[in-house]
Amino acid sequence: MKMKSGVDRGWAQASPYERFFDFIAPDADRFAVLFSHIEKLDLNSVVIPIEGNRHFFIFPRGKVVKPSAGGSFPFRKESPVILTAHYDRVPGSPGANDNSAAVFQLLDAALQLGKQSADYWIVIFTDKEELQKGEGIQEQGSYSLAKKLRGMGLNNARIFNFDACGTGDTLVFSSTVDYLLRKTGRSGLGRAQQTINRLREKAFDTAHRLHISKVLSVPIPFSDDAGFLQGGLPVQTITILPSAEARALNALLRSRPDFTDLLISGSARSAAAQLVPETWRCLNSPSDIHSRLTPEHYTRIVRFAVELCRD
Repeated sequence: MKMKSGVDRGWAQASPYERFFDFIAPDADRFAVLFSHIEKLDLNSVVIPIEGNRHFFIFPRGKVVKPSAGGSFPFRKESPVILTAHYDRVPGSPGANDNSAAVFQLLDAALQLGKQSADYWIVIFTDKEELQKGEGIQEQGSYSLAKKLRGMGLNNARIFNFDACGTGDTLVFSSTVDYLLRKTGRSGLGRAQQTINRLREKAFDTAHRLHISKVLSVPIPFSDDAGFLQGGLPVQTITILPSAEARALNALLRSRPDFTDLLISGSARSAAAQLVPETWRCLNSPSDIHSRLTPEHYTRIVRFAVELCRD
């Protein structure tokens, strides 16, 4: 895979990417950088703390949000599209692909949605996606966030989670939630599976409308979708891989169904590390650097995110 395009920093001079390198700096206060950047972009936002985590909510212009004052939450008992991306990173990793690229792509999407006067969406930047050793799914920020969203009357929201969307040209729609639902085996999960089916169908339909042909649905490593599901809100995670890696992964999963367990559990990194796509092997490590990014594809990803919000 060629990395030449990612070495050039010129792409980060255009709005809203101009704070990208501040965001991935080793000593960056990512919350502070993101907070000030959202303010400068003049987006309609609020930070909502939930169980010690700080989540950014961005709304269409004109939507009034004062949760601390006990006001009614926008879109209560409706089904808006919610686009999410986590903004935290693993200590010691620049976090260029995981998950800085998706954060800035969704900032761009929010700006584009504002220009189009679209008004049935929310962008959420989630805190605490990355778990420390010994922590479980219920420690993920998306778990308590899901419970909060349900309490706000957003049980029927259509949620699309963007994670590691910085390297590659192939949209990958995760089927990890399907795998988790089958593994759970509990009765009464049919509604969750129906929700996932509808979300994935919408994702495929959106790609088709935009004439995006490089699309794949396979299981991927855990993301915020695990916490959301545990909290009662099934979501569709979207990631990106280079086409060669996507094809190889698809072929591997067809020939070795057992690899799904290793991939989702994270055991593949030790048991069969060489079989994990190179892009994913670099995540959560010092190798997750800007020179691996492929910003020439970001406009397409932003267009896809925007189109998801158009009914």
